[in-house]
Amino acid sequence: MKLIITLALSITTIFSVADAKLHEYYVSVTKVEYVKKEQSVQIISQIFIDDLENVLRQRYDTSLTLALQNEDPKINDYIKRYLNTKIKITINGEAVPIEFIGKEYENDIAYCYLEISNIDQISSFSIENKVLLDIYKDQENIVRTYINQKHKSFILRNGSEKGVLNFNKK
Repeated sequence: MKLIITLALSITTIFSVADAKLHEYYVSVTKVEYVKKEQSVQIISQIFIDDLENVLRQRYDTSLTLALQNEDPKINDYIKRYLNTKIKITINGEAVPIEFIGKEYENDIAYCYLEISNIDQISSFSIENKVLLDIYKDQENIVRTYINQKHKSFILRNGSEKGVLNFNKK
């Protein structure tokens, strides 16, 4: 319980400095929830806009700018391509395709919405999250899951990019 409280306070502190143009913390937060009645895994990945813009410029187009208005329509494609190379999920021992639903910006955070459909049950779940790890050596990707009525959190970083959950029925 102390870990959850410490993690929550750390996340709050980190994102409270989001108003600063430059930040000294390199962190993303990805929330994963299995919604059984919809047979889907719903994912929200929160990434600082300046960090996301930086990586997209390095990978795809040096002139792009993430913006609320008049944003280049290719940006959604770039974000989709980037996240599909950096986030990998395996359910019940099989790699599953992740669908990019869209994104929105709030303050200095990009909220990227993803979904995995047609999941009738989860007995094992693993996530590999390498978002921004190749450009920021201190990057940490916090993953918070709610699967089968159980909460679990991981902090993924270089050298430890994967979290695994097993739900063995007893």
